[in-house]
Amino acid sequence: MSDDFEDMGPIDYLVVEFPGSRMTGEGLPLLLDLVDKGIIRILDLLFVRKDMDGSVVVVELKDLDGDGELDLTVFEGASSGILGEDDAVEAGAALQPGSSAGILVYENVWAAPFARALRRGGAQMVAGGRIPVQALLASLDAVETATGGSDAA
Repeated sequence: MSDDFEDMGPIDYLVVEFPGSRMTGEGLPLLLDLVDKGIIRILDLLFVRKDMDGSVVVVELKDLDGDGELDLTVFEGASSGILGEDDAVEAGAALQPGSSAGILVYENVWAAPFARALRRGGAQMVAGGRIPVQALLASLDAVETATGGSDAA
């Protein structure tokens, strides 16, 4: 297992809410493309639903909306054991009642050679994070408002 760890890229996770449990599946081909191109490797994929009474349930990876169009069977077996019941409950707590979420844990395969080189040199990751696009846009809007919308150039 130690050798496997040494060869791995950074591991990230995403929790994506689908308000009203409306999932179109539009992003699934793009996710598969990232896997096929070796950019990421899916370690875990779990879907949860928050019912109107606030209870959170894990949803089977299949046709989540029952219309026969959203086929998630390609992801069956995408479970490394990283995600557990406590993760489902925690993700569910962030959801609005009547919504669903996909919880994705993935390896950034593209970064594995870089991470491997850093580890060989004795470096280790001590912090990480992600800036939501909405936060970035709000920050840029605030700067534009503060500067009167003028360009610095």
